[in-house]
Amino acid sequence: MSKVLYIKANVKPAGVSRTFKISDKFVEQYREQNPNDEIITLDLYKEGIGFLKGEDLNSVFGPKTDESRKHPILKYAYQFAEADKYIIAAPMWNLSIPAILKAYIDYVCVTGITFKYTAEGPVGLCQGKKAVHIVTRGGGYSEGPAAAYEMGDRYLRTIFGFFGITDFTTISADKLDVIGEDVEAIVKNAIEKAEEKAKNF
Repeated sequence: MSKVLYIKANVKPAGVSRTFKISDKFVEQYREQNPNDEIITLDLYKEGIGFLKGEDLNSVFGPKTDESRKHPILKYAYQFAEADKYIIAAPMWNLSIPAILKAYIDYVCVTGITFKYTAEGPVGLCQGKKAVHIVTRGGGYSEGPAAAYEMGDRYLRTIFGFFGITDFTTISADKLDVIGEDVEAIVKNAIEKAEEKAKNF
């Protein structure tokens, strides 16, 4: 049995968010294929994820103990490290990811929990796991000249690799705000890709 962490980072609610229309279908199909797996939904806006404060830094960078698991910030890093698979549902915002998702990454990027320092440099502690990023974008950033401006998926892929998670898949729906595009068809195509990927995730 696997533990799946479904990380949702969109201020728009289900039913309105095009990102969640795709990711919820992924989760639905995954649950059908893996009924015994535990899926933990973590809606960052509902969690009220904020920015790290000065008083948090001693805990983040200090020694990790049994008491650390109860810390309001570090509990997210432990939860992340204990998961086997990750589903990240986050739209492109201003060429990157929503700020709340970056704040969450700051919560989980904790030495001694998700990575460690060695004489040879940092080593990820989440190796052998897998992740899928489901993203919607207003423009066409998957290929062509505009791809150079895409920094959200690139960042997530890099930071997850830093944690040791190199099995990272991206499912995107692009050009959703481009006049003349068939938005419904684009979302439908992304849902089909998501459902197919969920069968062997």
